Amino acid sequence: MLASILIAVVALFHLAFMYLEMVAWGQPLGRKVFGTSPEFATASKALAANQGLYNGFLVAGLVWGLALGESGFSVKVFFLACVIVAGVFGAATVSRRILYVQAAPAVMALICLYAGL
Repeated sequence: MLASILIAVVALFHLAFMYLEMVAWGQPLGRKVFGTSPEFATASKALAANQGLYNGFLVAGLVWGLALGESGFSVKVFFLACVIVAGVFGAATVSRRILYVQAAPAVMALICLYAGL
């Protein structure tokens, strides 16, 4: 049960990231969250939307795993691992904050999943 709650939280985070990158990137909220200027937001809008789409795929995979219940164990593991890898890469290349916001919740969910919590 705890693992499912944490997986749902990770999915909600990525749904929010998708919104911020695909819809709000050039708006004040998106620029504030990502610390970008209006000029940068305009120039990088397509890249951000592409990144948002990938976050949407992570959401879809996590929700799919949850919908499968216990038989979705391997789906959950795969998509949580994808989130963790993306979070570690983002922390190494963009901001250490990504490690805490993206990778850490997925690690906690994965640990709970393997522990049967």
